[in-house]
Amino acid sequence: MAEYKEIKGYTIKVTDTDPIVYAGAWATGNNMNTARQYTGSFGSQTAGLVAGGETSTAVNSVEQYDGTSWTEIAEINTTRYGLEGFGNTSTSGFVVGGAPDKAETESWNGTSWTEVGDLPQGTERGGCAGTSTSAFYVGGYKYPSPAGSTNVGYDWDGSSWGTGNNINTTRDRMGAAGVVTSGIVFGGTSPGGQHAQAELYNGSAWTQTGTLNTARRELGASGFDRTNAQALGFGGEPPAVAHTESFDGSAWTEVSNLSTARAAGGGLGTSPLAAFAGGSGLSAATEEWSFPSTPVVATGQVWIKTATGVDTVMKGYQAKGTGAFATGGNLNTGRGSHVPSQQGSQTAAMAMGGATPPSVDNVEQYDGSSWSEIADINTARQGGGGAGTTTAALVVGGNGPVLIVEEWDNSSWTEVGDLNSAPAASGTATGTSSAAIRMGGYPKVGVTETWDGSSWTEVADLNNNRGGGAAVGTTTAANFAGGGYPQVANVEQWNGTAWTEIADITARGDQAAAGTQDSMLVMGGDPNTCEYWNGSSWTELADLATAREGVKGCGGSAKAIAFGGGPAVTATEEWDVPYVTKTFGTD
Repeated sequence: MAEYKEIKGYTIKVTDTDPIVYAGAWATGNNMNTARQYTGSFGSQTAGLVAGGETSTAVNSVEQYDGTSWTEIAEINTTRYGLEGFGNTSTSGFVVGGAPDKAETESWNGTSWTEVGDLPQGTERGGCAGTSTSAFYVGGYKYPSPAGSTNVGYDWDGSSWGTGNNINTTRDRMGAAGVVTSGIVFGGTSPGGQHAQAELYNGSAWTQTGTLNTARRELGASGFDRTNAQALGFGGEPPAVAHTESFDGSAWTEVSNLSTARAAGGGLGTSPLAAFAGGSGLSAATEEWSFPSTPVVATGQVWIKTATGVDTVMKGYQAKGTGAFATGGNLNTGRGSHVPSQQGSQTAAMAMGGATPPSVDNVEQYDGSSWSEIADINTARQGGGGAGTTTAALVVGGNGPVLIVEEWDNSSWTEVGDLNSAPAASGTATGTSSAAIRMGGYPKVGVTETWDGSSWTEVADLNNNRGGGAAVGTTTAANFAGGGYPQVANVEQWNGTAWTEIADITARGDQAAAGTQDSMLVMGGDPNTCEYWNGSSWTELADLATAREGVKGCGGSAKAIAFGGGPAVTATEEWDVPYVTKTFGTD
């Protein structure tokens, strides 16, 4: 007797309109009446206020936004700049603190301003967010003597400021969102430089979380008023940037940029619906952030399009073509065999050390358009391995051999635990600053070591001893491709315990790599070809425009960067794979 089985699968939508990509974007709004910077702000994208700030001097004027235009309303009582705002409507909110030496808090009821409970001490440019009954103010630049950045925290209960909890990183000029029981601060500055660190608040303590991709101060912020699981940070300096990053509760992702790079403006709204008004250079500009309200599409989605008088077709959204390289900003110092921030991105990368020749200690950071010199590593080297991002990185070993490992905390380099095994020459590394893996080296060793944030431990060796290969991944899922003199085609995969040989690549060495264990891009080297791994096989792609050995890179397999190379190459190339709607069987 036949046995009937339930048919299972995914529902495919039938539509007469192609969906669009669901991605946030900025659009131009109407200008404020008074161009200003260093303002206090609160409210939503369609009902927000911007108060005080600085023109050529401090001002007390206030403007209200209705989603279309700005209207001047009642002035705050205390003229100031560098103030903060909190509250989620245009009829119930507060401004607090400011410069110079302001502790005043003022309440807005939709008609007038009233002074209420002051901060315990004068403070400007802190991290402040919340509702009219639950808010926090942390950090900032305090007065009186000794003046300087602080980490002190205060909580607001609806009528007065009480002792809160201190943030872990002393700073001012940061972004903030949320409420007392679910808050977040991110970015900022202190005498040591700009910060990328972010911290979460549960009402009892602040805890470090994922860092911004771009360290900066004076950035705008928005987020849901009840949670820190979603936040948006935009703009900032120095120099003024347009970068926008979205927080999902654990990590930051770069999304669409502002139209105009600027800092020190007023942020309004939530992470799905935000606004940024005014800012550095005495801007009056307003930009609005939103997501599409029409049907949207995600990568890998398929649908059936039908309309009267035309054939019905099946469509999908996927990567189209094999991608292409475009020219990026040149390094200031040409170099090869340098160390990359292997977990960096196309818009946030680092080049550390290398050979000009000779070996150098110079370090540069990339923001998506140009390279800037930052603090040097302590030990000049070439041929080392790199792990981490532009805000938290490791430089591992190097030719010499150098067993020294240095850690970057976004302001300075500190020597940490040395590698156990020499030689360290032309070894490769990947992972994060607290969980990294380093493999191979010369003369032809297979030594592998893992880093747990405090020390290195030797683990299982490579099957094919070599140095000069390219690596991507983590301490539990990594790939090591090519390498050797002469070059080899071997590729090995790490599962956290052992190395396993997988499909070969074109024999090569001294190349750049980007991506993950299941989606890896290998760029340049010797030879200058580029290849892509999809988890089962390799495909040859477009070559780098500038042929070079000793090139390094980072990013994802669809959006990557390759920079430097020998001898003393300054060229940077950016790799992008476009995503488009495709009709099955015809495109």
